[in-house]
Amino acid sequence: MSLTAPLGQQNDPGIKNNNSCHHVIIIGAGPSGSIAGALLANKGYRVTILERSLFPRFSIGESLLPQCMEFIKEAGMLEAVVNAGFQYKDGASFVRGRKYTDFSFENKFTAGIGTTFQVQRGTFDGLLAQEAERMGVEIRWQQEVLAADFSADRPKLAVRDAAGESLICEADFVLDASGFGRILPKLLDLESPSGFPVRQALFTHVEDRIDTGARFDRNKIRITVHPEHKDVWYWLIPFSNGRSSLGVVARQAFFDSLSEDNKTALRQVVGQDPSLTELLSKAEFDSPVNAITGYSANVKSLYGKGYALLGNAGEFLDPVFSSGVTIAMKSASLAAAVLDRQFKGEAVDWQADYARPLQRGVDTFRVFVDAWYDSRFQDVIFHDKQRPEVKAMICSILAGYAWDENNPYVKNARSRLDTLAAFCRADRE
Repeated sequence: MSLTAPLGQQNDPGIKNNNSCHHVIIIGAGPSGSIAGALLANKGYRVTILERSLFPRFSIGESLLPQCMEFIKEAGMLEAVVNAGFQYKDGASFVRGRKYTDFSFENKFTAGIGTTFQVQRGTFDGLLAQEAERMGVEIRWQQEVLAADFSADRPKLAVRDAAGESLICEADFVLDASGFGRILPKLLDLESPSGFPVRQALFTHVEDRIDTGARFDRNKIRITVHPEHKDVWYWLIPFSNGRSSLGVVARQAFFDSLSEDNKTALRQVVGQDPSLTELLSKAEFDSPVNAITGYSANVKSLYGKGYALLGNAGEFLDPVFSSGVTIAMKSASLAAAVLDRQFKGEAVDWQADYARPLQRGVDTFRVFVDAWYDSRFQDVIFHDKQRPEVKAMICSILAGYAWDENNPYVKNARSRLDTLAAFCRADRE
């Protein structure tokens, strides 16, 4: 394998002597890339990650779910993450008008880790990348993938490095963990409409200065529903350093009535909710406000000859339940296991062994995202008479355990949730 040959030279003989010397290129050093890299390196494979940027770099997806910790543990990174000083997270709280409810993840239906962290992604992603390097993964920074060729026995990527030099990179398999960059979907014409309406998010970091006596639990993400528009919602994610991530999600038409300046627009919409206005009355809006529009994405296929797509490079739903990083890490775990079997000469079926199992959990999250925006799920979680056993099953999904087929709200997500929402609405009326 060569990462230094000029573009056009294809005289690299590669290493093909035994399975342990198979080489994998991963595009992107985010959570899915670092987890996949560590899992494969720990099995003895040569792994090179090509990352377009330098870390630390800003990213949303800052409120992890407990299921993430299972994958971090599997990759051998748990101790480093636990000791990093991130904000402890034990659940999620929801606010709609005067109604308040919360979920403690340790009270979930599914067995497994019940707590996690809220992280500034620049630091968190950098830590995972550092841990992957410690396990033997080579990370090449500022490497931009320009083209891909999967027609031959071994995939080839055309890459431009930080100095502007063009290279050909060759390996036995490529995993695309490029996130919203969606490198292979764009290069291979794999992109497909998501099916979700186009929504926009405005977001920033603030010095929150929230009073200790306020009704605010820093150990939980806070999701607030707009007082007039139930499909508009805010996130408030506290960090361990007195700062918080603040964002709002709505359709474009909602933002059209606000200022064209992002910071002014965010402050306007925060001012429309009394509880957030009071909570953030002393906050310092000291960082740029960013916007992302049309973030939901899908692809025609999650795999092909010589490659597979991980995390957001394949599909991204919506940030409302913080499922993005969990899905990314699940995809890394599944793909690494399938690839290990393939390199060992076993028969594998990427559809049955990777795409279908991954999609099962994604589809569960999709049911709940749909129900959130049409307010069915909101009616469920804000219902006054919640049954503890049902709440525990829903809590498992909010904790990221969307692949637990023993949970009725996973196995029969849509029918179960429809029935429950209808009951809650009828009982309210």
